[in-house]
Amino acid sequence: MIRHIVFLKLKENTQANKKLVADKIMSMDGKIDILAHIEVGLNFSQEERAYDVALIADFDSKEDLNTYASHPLHLEVIKYIKTFVFESKVVDYEK
Repeated sequence: MIRHIVFLKLKENTQANKKLVADKIMSMDGKIDILAHIEVGLNFSQEERAYDVALIADFDSKEDLNTYASHPLHLEVIKYIKTFVFESKVVDYEK
């Protein structure tokens, strides 16, 4: 099992923007067959080092993660959320 975690820091950290980003990410749920699990968390911490949105996605293999990376729906989501995002970080690991 592969876990893919992405942290997003938004240009404008508002609850409305976090919800728009989360809703767009979750629009992939059930539409990409290799995506075993997806969830989004909205940060409430006020710490300066905190990021605003977290994406957690699980895949059966590294190959599935690579396929997801170039999937047309995923690319559409990335294009949309990039309009909101100032910075992002990623961690991929085997469970």
